[in-house]
Amino acid sequence: MVMNPDAVRNVVGIIGNLISFGLFLSPLPTFVTIVKKDVEEFVPDPYLATFLNCALWVFYGLPFIHPNSILVVTINGTGLLIEIAYLAIYFAYAPKPKRCRMLGVLTVELVFLVAVATGVLLGAHTYDKRSLVVGTLCVFFGTLMYAAPLTIMKQVIATKSVEYMPFTLSLVSFTNGICWTIYALIRFDIFITIPNGLGTLLGAAQLILYFCYYDGSTPKNKKGALELPKDGDSSAV
Repeated sequence: MVMNPDAVRNVVGIIGNLISFGLFLSPLPTFVTIVKKDVEEFVPDPYLATFLNCALWVFYGLPFIHPNSILVVTINGTGLLIEIAYLAIYFAYAPKPKRCRMLGVLTVELVFLVAVATGVLLGAHTYDKRSLVVGTLCVFFGTLMYAAPLTIMKQVIATKSVEYMPFTLSLVSFTNGICWTIYALIRFDIFITIPNGLGTLLGAAQLILYFCYYDGSTPKNKKGALELPKDGDSSAV
């Protein structure tokens, strides 16, 4: 019996939702530290970037932009709510200068999102045109987020240590990239394929580096390391 491609795509998308949800929750230790202690040297940049990325993907997946993409909306809508919670916690515990900076960046992002939504809805009158504009933006910002691990990979090579690159997170990020790439290829969607295909390649590179430089010792958990894993969860699709 041959399964319907759309049914297979839905199954893969549901699995992708579950994996991505786990990635969105990966920064929880950072916020436990913030609540118990203080903001210290933590910065909101990864969460602001993920907020923008999720908002764009939610917009992309709406029926009047790109039909039949409800699973893209569900996971990125969930991610958007999680990022709002993270930013609210950060705002509550951050000193005034960091609060002002965060609000400034968030304001710019919101203005950008409103401008994109207004421009697309008023200026693009077909699914193809709307998908092209919003999808291109999603690819651009999604690729930037998936490229974030390059900094960590460079550090691993320079220090010959995987201390700042947790194996589990690298493996899950790699699996997430594969899952959403398969999802995009079943009913070909170039805008989902590009960033997730790139994410899969970078995830594979991280795993190769891990096995090359892992020396069997237990990595030390430093406060700064908590910020680094945020590359993967940001790109749910």
